[in-house]
Order: sequence, then C-alpha cells, then structure tokens
Amino acid sequence: MLKWSFLFVKITKADGYEYVKIVHNYRENGKIKQKVLLNLGRHDLLKNNETFVNVVDKLYEVFAKEKNKNATMELTKDNISEETILNYGHIVCRKLWELFKIDKFLEEYCLRRYKIKFDIDIVSFLMTVQRLLQPVSKFKTYEKRHQYFGFPLQEIDLNHLYRSLDILAEAKEELEIYLYQMNKTLFNFQVDVVFYDVTTFYFERVKADSLRMCGFSKDNKVNEVQVVMGMLIDKEGRPVGYELFPGNTIDSKTIIKILEKLKEKFCIDKVVIVADKGINKSLNLKIIKEAGYDYIVASRLKNMSKIVLEEVFNDDGYKYLANKDFESIYEEEFKFKIIDYENCVKDENGKKYKLEEKMVITYSSKRAKKDKQDRERLIKKAKELLEESSKIRALEKRGGKKFLKRVNKSSKEEYQLDEEAIKEDERFDGYYAIQTSKLDMTAEEILRAYHDLWKIEESFRVMKSSLEVRPIFHWTEKRIRGHFVVCFLVFLLERTLEFKLREKGKDMSSEKIKEAINSMNFMQIDVEGKKILLKAKIEQEAKEILQVMKIDMPKNLMMIEEAIEKYGVRK
Repeated sequence: MLKWSFLFVKITKADGYEYVKIVHNYRENGKIKQKVLLNLGRHDLLKNNETFVNVVDKLYEVFAKEKNKNATMELTKDNISEETILNYGHIVCRKLWELFKIDKFLEEYCLRRYKIKFDIDIVSFLMTVQRLLQPVSKFKTYEKRHQYFGFPLQEIDLNHLYRSLDILAEAKEELEIYLYQMNKTLFNFQVDVVFYDVTTFYFERVKADSLRMCGFSKDNKVNEVQVVMGMLIDKEGRPVGYELFPGNTIDSKTIIKILEKLKEKFCIDKVVIVADKGINKSLNLKIIKEAGYDYIVASRLKNMSKIVLEEVFNDDGYKYLANKDFESIYEEEFKFKIIDYENCVKDENGKKYKLEEKMVITYSSKRAKKDKQDRERLIKKAKELLEESSKIRALEKRGGKKFLKRVNKSSKEEYQLDEEAIKEDERFDGYYAIQTSKLDMTAEEILRAYHDLWKIEESFRVMKSSLEVRPIFHWTEKRIRGHFVVCFLVFLLERTLEFKLREKGKDMSSEKIKEAINSMNFMQIDVEGKKILLKAKIEQEAKEILQVMKIDMPKNLMMIEEAIEKYGVRK
C-alpha cells in the first residue's frame, strides 16, 4: 500500500483547455513521484466554484487527513457541469410521497384501468419533483432527469411523461378523495373551517376552446386565454381540493361545484366557508345556507344601504380588542362593532328571501393609511389618463378611470377629475366589514377566521410564483388538467413539509424549502474505475429538514452502490 505524503491541486494543459487534477506525491526507491488520484475536469468549468472547494477539502480529509498548506490556486464559486452534480434532496419529497402512499394509489389505479409498460409512479414523481425544485416544461423535465440521483433513467421515456399527464387527468377525482382521506388518517385532518378563493391561470398565444377562454384576468393579462381555478384550503394552509372552470367563469359562479365537492365527495356536512368578497353575491350566500353550511365573507361595504352606512360612520358602539393575541395581527388603532344584519335576497324569479346575519364592522388606522396610498396612486393614474384622453373610453370603470367623469364642452366629450368620487372614497378609509351566517361566533372568532384567509391567498401566490404553474404550455385539455394535478401534488407535498416543520418549531417559507432541497447535492467522480459520491455543502435549513423527516445525513464520501441502496428512488 502506498503511503500518502500530501495531496495538491495540479493544472495541466491539453487541446486548448486547462484541466484540474488531484495529485499526490509519494516516495519510491528514494525518488519523489507523482500519481494522479482524480481528474476533476476543465478548469474553466470548475474555477470559482464553492462546491469544488468543499470537494477538495473532503478529499484531503479522507486521503491525507490534512490539507496542502502550500497550495496557491484560489478556488471560489462559478459552475460545474450538470452531469457531475446529482441532487439527492428529492428523498425528502419521496418520503412524503410514500407517506401519502401516492405510489400505491397510482399503481393500483393503473392496474384496474390500463395496460401500460412503464412505471407511472416513477414518472409522476419525477414531474412533481422537477416542478417543485425548478419548474420547466415536460420536455425539459425529461432532459434534466439525469440530475436526480437514484432514478431508474433507462426506464423513463419522454412519451411516458405525456401519457402520465393523461392518466393523472382521469385519476384526479379519485386521487383527491384518496388524499383527503389520507390526510384525515395521517394528521387528524379536521375540516370545520375551509377557505375558498378563485384565481386565473393564463396561456400565451393559444386559441380559445371549451376550457381556455378570455375573461377577467387576475394577472392583468389582456386578451390572453385563461382557466379559472377555485381552491379549498384548510386552516393550516393545506389544500383540500380544487376545481377548474372555463376562463370566462366569474368568481360567484364557481361556488355550486365546490359545495357539491364538499358534500358528495368529501362527505363534509357542516363547515364554515370563508371567502373574499368575490363570492359575496346574495344568491351565492343563499345557496351556501341551503346546502347546510355557514359562511364568513367580506362585505361590499360601499354598496350597503344608507342605514348600514350611518351605523358604520357612527362612533358609538365601537370597542377595542382586549385579546393580546390580536396585537400581532391588528397593529396600531383597531376597533370594531357588531350589528345584526338582515340580508335581503331575490332569486331569478324575483322571490324574496331573508338571510339572518351578523356584521362585524372594523376600523384600522393601518388600513386607513393603505387605503389613502392606494387612492393617491389611482388619482395619479387618472391624471396621466387625462393627458392621453384617447385611451380613456377603451378602459373599464376601474383603476384610474374610477376617479374620472365625462363632461360635455362645446359638443365635445371630455373628461376631468371627479372630485366628488374622490371625496366619497376617502370616507371609507380604514373601514372594513365582514358578514357571517354563523350567529353564535364571537367577534374575535370571526375576525381570526377571516384573517386566516391570507393562507389561501399565500397558497395561490406559492402556486403562481414558487411553483410557476403559469404560463401553461400544454395544448390539449386533458394534458392541461393533468398538469394541474401535478401542481396540486407539488403543493400538497410542500405544504405538508411546512406543516411538519412548523410542528417542530421551525418556520420555513416555501422558497427556503426549495432552496434547501436544491442544495442537497452529490458530486460524482471516478477513482480508478469506481464511482464515488462526495456530499456538497448544504444549507442549514436542509439539515433541519432531514432531521425533521428522520432521514440520515449522507456521509461525506460514499460508494455509489451504497448510496443507491440508501437514497435511491427504489430501495
């Protein structure tokens, strides 16, 4: 056996490139000789690379026990070829995947319905992991499959990804019910309050069809076709279920389908639905009550009757919250009052109904500042529009146009600032109201439940930004629906991981989770014909995730066979 004296980094030139090697000196027959231990690749790909520095350090630790103190080459961060770096962070996602037994569901579902010759579990998991860590198209997902450690790559074909989307689209309803039941089993999933919201997802340069249609875009995308999604979230921010609607569906028309899902598929008979004012149409509220549920919704305060508004602006009866728990939620001045409210409803035939409600009216100095800033921004836009009056007529009565009015001068139509509208808008600064049919709830309970609506708003923000569900590039309706199933699975895994971390006192945003999992990498190198994996430096959050998920930290240096047995997708 050779006796190691010391290791050092050596750079050699060949074919116009510089190559980096790990070399050791040793003495033989009284002479100093050198042997190349590792060929690490081109210098231009390795220089300035923090990961490479860590690799060199670990090699010295393993083979020499000490670094070469005389090394003169400076190494900091740049990049390493994708073929060299293998992500093992997906083992966190895989543990959650298997916790929900999604692999078993997919295998059994396909066994009952299809004769397929590929592993839909592995393919669906690959699409889910890729969308969580680095959202790209399905074609790019296929190309990047080599970057994940321990996948049976030879078994995955590009067509398998597209075929899996079709199957996931067909399995969506069964899968949702299955995951709902699994959540109840695993986490004592109690659904007494659900949060409901609606958003839009757009497509670029696609013709309209039965699902993709033009409508009001919440992304401010004009003349782009879109789909509408309604999603149910539990009070921990975890998804319960969702529905897709044609792109021209207005928020208030989505509620019937969601109520059917709650009652028929999830067998939930009693629940309070918390939603924003987009759902607050009288007939919607009547439908919710007739279905046996209660609601908490934002009021359309500016549309209220004169009697209600007199109560809003009357200082008598307002109270301040005594509960200190609310101080972190409602900062600065915050007061409220409760009034009994009779909501009169007319159906399509003109028949009148009465809904007995409580209305919680609130005033917040913090909200007043925001309302003022929002109005000043719109007034600025209105003044800019006056300088380009040709654009005004084409706009809807929102945005800056809400503070403009038409005037006729010398038979010519012109616009000017509507000072009365500005003054009327100013009256409502800081005021907000919430309506509920749950008459036995206290003001604190109502306010806390409505405040938690931010969880679903954050959920959509996660799906739209971190998960980058939009824009959507699939062309067929079935593949679009399959794509959303993948996004739902990503969202479920990510939110479940957040929940498990939070249980252990570790609050971590979705972005931090993604960064942490992305940092879990091996560097694969060949040493005398054998493949060796070197663990790259990982984020502190990654260590915490592995600890919470009860996954052993990989060794600094492992033979590939050992690592596959321990961290491969298939054990």
